[in-house]
Amino acid sequence: MGALQTGYRVGRLTAEEPTARRKSGYVVWKCRCDCGGVIYLDTRSLKRGTVRDCGCLAKVRPGQKDLSGRRFGKLTAIKPTGERSARGSTLWQCRCDCGKEILAEAGQLISGNRKSCGCLSRPLRTDLTGKRFGKLTVTGYAGKKAGMHRWKCLCDCGRETVVGQSLLKAGKTKSCGCLQAAIYRDNLKLMDGTSVTALLAAKGGRVIKSNKSGYNGVYLDKKRGLWVAQITFQGKTRYLGAYSNLEQAVQARKQGEEIYDAFLERIAAEGRDSGH
Repeated sequence: MGALQTGYRVGRLTAEEPTARRKSGYVVWKCRCDCGGVIYLDTRSLKRGTVRDCGCLAKVRPGQKDLSGRRFGKLTAIKPTGERSARGSTLWQCRCDCGKEILAEAGQLISGNRKSCGCLSRPLRTDLTGKRFGKLTVTGYAGKKAGMHRWKCLCDCGRETVVGQSLLKAGKTKSCGCLQAAIYRDNLKLMDGTSVTALLAAKGGRVIKSNKSGYNGVYLDKKRGLWVAQITFQGKTRYLGAYSNLEQAVQARKQGEEIYDAFLERIAAEGRDSGH
């Protein structure tokens, strides 16, 4: 039997260095398994190939797939631990490309639901200092919270705020909130503290979602068994009466909306006078 050299491989074992000699005359070699485990075997055992791993494969149950050495995304399966997860799946010791070792369920590895130690789901920190996003200028790093990098920002309006990195880069946050407030006010077209947009919608017959009568400002008073009509204008709700049938209440509401008409006509007249 020829001399055995460092680097000799059999199965999952690689001979690293000779350590001693047995009484039989065979040299004992320190061998490294692909799973990272160490075992000592003499030259005869290595040459014959009777032992081909450190014992890790013995932990693979009958009928179970051997995942040793297989890659799953950034993970490389090293060896089964002999333990099972709460769901009954065998736990494998895995090494991530980032260097971290974890335990992962065989089922998750095979299905592709587990591809890293978690580093893939953690976005890398990008230095955003000095960069602008909408009305925001990044002034410094604010730390990490719930897995998200957060940045201190100064808004053009002078207010400071803290925003998540992914929200800034995706363009989902462009101000401290003042931009949304301005857009909201513009959309409402507030005049004298009253939303012209809301009034026009009401005049157009748009019914609010919570309404059950089918008519804005009309609801059923179940205790009295009467239909009540009311109208809200400039923050004040006006009672328009209670009626035995729906049609009467609806008519009262329509008459009450004359206050809307007068307001809208005044706003329109002011717009014409100002040239808008």
